[in-house]
Amino acid sequence: MQVFDKIISDRGSRYAVSGGPAADRAAVAAMLAELTRVKRFQKATHHSWAAILGDEGVKDDDGESGAGQLILQMLERAGLQDHVVIVTRWYGGKHLGGDRFRHVADAVRHYLRETGAG
Repeated sequence: MQVFDKIISDRGSRYAVSGGPAADRAAVAAMLAELTRVKRFQKATHHSWAAILGDEGVKDDDGESGAGQLILQMLERAGLQDHVVIVTRWYGGKHLGGDRFRHVADAVRHYLRETGAG
């Protein structure tokens, strides 16, 4: 799993993006468990993620409404299969409105660029 921490900060909210190969839902669950074993990530507000496993798109917003769908759409456009991307947010106390979607998209773009996955 690759983790890119502290990549975006806005009005107190901070973002990280992580990911790696995942062949099935069990692999996704294992990666989320590995990530949240790190104390800093345990304290995060949201771990939104998506993956295309075989031909099935799976996602979880983890309370960040719409974030999983956005990640999934970006993975579909990039043609990235059997790989999970997780966007982590630490809520900073101020609502970001639509900017939160821009930050999720920027985090996924960062991951795709840095890993050469997209």
